[in-house]
Amino acid sequence: MFLDLGIVQIGWRDLVDIAVVAYIAYRVILFLKGTRAVSVVYGLLILMLVYYVADEFGLYTLHGLLTNFLGSLFLVVIILFQSDIRKALAEMGAGRLWFNPRPTNKMLDELILAAVHMAKKKIGALIVLEKRTPLGDVVESGVELNADFSRELLETIFYPSTRLHDGAVVVRANKIAYAGCILPLAVGVPSRWNFGTRHRAALGITEESDALAVVVSEEKGMISVAMSGRLIPGLDEVRLRRVLTAALEK
Repeated sequence: MFLDLGIVQIGWRDLVDIAVVAYIAYRVILFLKGTRAVSVVYGLLILMLVYYVADEFGLYTLHGLLTNFLGSLFLVVIILFQSDIRKALAEMGAGRLWFNPRPTNKMLDELILAAVHMAKKKIGALIVLEKRTPLGDVVESGVELNADFSRELLETIFYPSTRLHDGAVVVRANKIAYAGCILPLAVGVPSRWNFGTRHRAALGITEESDALAVVVSEEKGMISVAMSGRLIPGLDEVRLRRVLTAALEK
């Protein structure tokens, strides 16, 4: 079957090919939207524009330098986007092979009440909600619990005198799966943001996976949520519920 457009004939294979490429481009745009990678893409586009201008106006030295640089563009992209590529591949594989039940309303209520109570008491906490991407390499550093989720257990874990309060709790399939987990810290966080280790860890784990992280600051008693390498600070009970519900429904 062909679609005759005068000179060009388009077959069904061509339509499928165009549709697949368009879908991949659309997914890439959605993945990059709102991340630091967007700035890098803009920088590469500016370099390509400068390359074109240098060629048009005979700026041979500049054109030669950019030719050598852009000639290895594939390698440059891998180096610049290595963490984003790793995260995208992990999410793509997890979307097919990994199923993680959505947190129940009861569990979400318990989590929110615990976070609000710990914030009032200025008890530091870091709770990671695992989604599609398995966090096997992260939880290896923690203590396996596999306990039913409850507000009381969560607050007990993060009580300052307990041995597990410094690490992160990983919630999997509506259970407190692990406690005392050491998370990767985010890099390149501006010093003016004055983030502590918990906030950097929350940003780090959400940069490398699709997990959500709820942070309670022990200094300010502030509740924050990290997702996709971004932090939403200063949440009260109502806003925390709204942010978590919206993020988990995606």
